[in-house]
Amino acid sequence: MSPASDRCELLFSYGTLQLERVQLESFGRLLDGEDDAMPGYRRTMVEITDPDVLRKSGERFHPIVAPSDNPADEVAGKVFRITAAELAAADRYEVSDYKRVTVRLRSGRKAWVYIQA
Repeated sequence: MSPASDRCELLFSYGTLQLERVQLESFGRLLDGEDDAMPGYRRTMVEITDPDVLRKSGERFHPIVAPSDNPADEVAGKVFRITAAELAAADRYEVSDYKRVTVRLRSGRKAWVYIQA
């Protein structure tokens, strides 16, 4: 492995990336996450039509987040330590309704997260 592929990335998940079957299909392993939250965001649902994502998740509606005008809003989830290759696998899993951005979590850590595109 090259040093770039060894690099640890933080990924925050508030939805289906927390599911064991999605982790096994996407990363080939179960991830060990820590509770955290995204301040200033609100959570809604989006209908998924991609057959591969539907197969992996088993769920037609997935949560999705967007910035909120209410600073008291917060989205709970888990933060995972993953490799750059696993981050690329997460990119392949997420559909075009989502885009990956960095956010500062309640813990103060910066992490990648998929929000509404």
